[in-house]
Amino acid sequence: MKGYKKIIFVLNLLLFFVVFNWMIAQKESTIEHGTLVLLDLYPLDPRSLMQGDYMRLRYEMTRSWDRGDDFVSRGYCIVKKGANNIASYERLQRDNRNLAEDEVAIKYYGSSGTVKIGAESFLFEEGQASTYERAEYGGLKVAANGSAVLVGLYDKTGQKIINNYDIE
Repeated sequence: MKGYKKIIFVLNLLLFFVVFNWMIAQKESTIEHGTLVLLDLYPLDPRSLMQGDYMRLRYEMTRSWDRGDDFVSRGYCIVKKGANNIASYERLQRDNRNLAEDEVAIKYYGSSGTVKIGAESFLFEEGQASTYERAEYGGLKVAANGSAVLVGLYDKTGQKIINNYDIE
């Protein structure tokens, strides 16, 4: 029986690494091939003793959502892409079909209390807070299936904010 336990352990470990690497590959594909949209922010700036400096992100458009009794906890937020990739909120819907050419569907998860789209925080090196104070937009790359990855913070002109330590 001990041999079976080792085999099961190794198979579980392999399965874990396969799933983990598959998830990384999906995120990398979204970053490389996704559509860039810039969403208005209303940031909060806490500090974490374990993580250092970071900015907690909330997206302005989520403030206007009616989260009453008929609010669906999972769905798609439809945004209209404008100049400089700046997106404006259009509507919520249950699927990502029937989109106009300039619309992008972003998956959201929420409840009556909170709504999550993409990343909820942006980590940066200690002492770089002043660099990111001018952030007006969160830049999300959105895949065709609606999953989103935060790729950076952007200023009011739609330019990515880059600090001295970025490799871009």
